[in-house]
Amino acid sequence: MEYKTEQEKFWAEEFGDEYSCRNTSIIKSNINFFSKVFSRVDNVNSVIEFGSNIGMNLHALSTISNLEISAIEINKTAVNELKKLNFLKKVYNESLLDINLDEKFDMTLIKGVLIHINPEYLDVVYEKLYNYSNRYILVAEYYNPTPVEIPYRGNEGKLFKRDFAGEMLDKYNDLKLVDYGFLYHRDNNFPQDDISWFLLEKR
Repeated sequence: MEYKTEQEKFWAEEFGDEYSCRNTSIIKSNINFFSKVFSRVDNVNSVIEFGSNIGMNLHALSTISNLEISAIEINKTAVNELKKLNFLKKVYNESLLDINLDEKFDMTLIKGVLIHINPEYLDVVYEKLYNYSNRYILVAEYYNPTPVEIPYRGNEGKLFKRDFAGEMLDKYNDLKLVDYGFLYHRDNNFPQDDISWFLLEKR
């Protein structure tokens, strides 16, 4: 696979493998999170996740609703784990920057992935999140009101914070904000990374 950016290569290879091994313990917190989100949506029967890793979000989704679930993941090691999940409809081992799909989904989902996309290519991912959605887009990322880069586990150029959902609302006039919230690492029952989430809907 050829990559347009150093960030893609970073996640497709050894660091992405190591990440898969580290992140295996948040399914309970994810169930709580997605239960809140799904209390705010109507008639969602199909979901595709952009950047699924080994499926921690998808495991949770499979427990809260009878969904048709698909996944896009760049890292081959993670994809091998995803293919073991019998509740997934399709698994695409591709870059978000290159993938082209013929179908749409009731919800497109991205969680903790936009922060790792090269900022020059964010519009490409925004467009795919928008175009592949029939109705809802769920964005859950580190938030900052203005774009900023911060070091990520000793690596430069690998983590960027900004108002991703706000940029999508500005880019697409028919998107509206349905709900938003914050996941706190010191939550007594359902801790997660400090992520802000935004549920958007096509009008």
